[in-house]
Formats: sequence, structure tokens, C-alpha cells
Amino acid sequence: MSDAAPENPPLSETLSSHRGFDGAWVHVRVDDVRLPTGRVTTREVVEHPGSVAIVGVTGDGTVLLLRQSHHAIGRTLLGVPAGTLEPGETPEACARRELTEETGYRAGRLTQIASYYTSPGYTDERMTIFHAADCVPAGGEIDPDELIRLAPMPLADVPRLLAPGPEQIEDAKSLIGLLLLLRE
Repeated sequence: MSDAAPENPPLSETLSSHRGFDGAWVHVRVDDVRLPTGRVTTREVVEHPGSVAIVGVTGDGTVLLLRQSHHAIGRTLLGVPAGTLEPGETPEACARRELTEETGYRAGRLTQIASYYTSPGYTDERMTIFHAADCVPAGGEIDPDELIRLAPMPLADVPRLLAPGPEQIEDAKSLIGLLLLLRE
């Protein structure tokens, strides 16, 4: 369905744009826009190169979860491996790279199970989630700067992590990826 479809609300008109911030991975664009009502306002957009998340499962049904420290929230969360696309990298290549870097495992078969905008109210980040089946140890060490610990879990134990309660996974990409995996 196109944005111009009659059932969609109209888009705002961008009058001007400038850089508000340039970081290593994200940039903030500040747009002056005219709303369909004629009112002019400002929209701040976090530009992001895109990301992937990987639901890795070994041949014996073990899901490769991580305990990862997150500076932005000051907490450690249980979730699936993920990462940001490097310039010119495809989502599939990124998923293969990130799975190995963060878990020490290599994917057998890799299948895309979702692609979505993470929070389109303020960012253009598009995340692609992959199911990595038949994962096998690849050797090597997890980078100590990653602030992660491998937390493998039997697939049969995953449903309890998706239900409300003290063990519920609180990370959106992990909830989405694991729910889609269980649906398969």
C-alpha cells in the first residue's frame, strides 16, 4: 500500500534539514516540516544504518541467548545477539558476522523471519531478524569489550521467558524473534 493511498493520512512536507549531531554510528537530522494543517514544526530524526538480530539454535535445540550489559538503561538484559550493519554490508552478512562475534557459533542455515522499523516516531532504523539454524561452534573468543556472556538455553524453556513475570525478556527484538521462532 502506498503512502498516497486515500485511506492513509497525508505526510508532512520537509521545508529544510540540517545536522544536529554526528556520532560514530548514529546521526541526528533536524527537519523543519509543514504539517497538513499548515503549521510549521520541527522533527528530530535519528538516522541509523540498520541492524540485525539473530535467533540462533543449535542442532540439539539450544537457543543461543546472551546476557548483555546496556549502558543506556544501566542494566543487563537477556536477549538474542544483534548488531549494526557496517557500510556496504548486507543484513545477511551482518547476521553471520554478529552471530560468530557475539556467541562463538556459526550459522548453518540462515532465514529472514522479520524486518521492521524499530521506532519510526524518531528513527529510521530498520532491523532484520534472522533464524540461524544448525549453529555449530566456530572457535575463537568473544571480545571482552562486548560486555556479554553466552547464556544458552533449551528451546523448551523459552516460553517462560516470554510470559509476564520476573524472568520475562524485556528487549523488543528478542521478544519478537523468539515469538516468531516458536510460531514456526
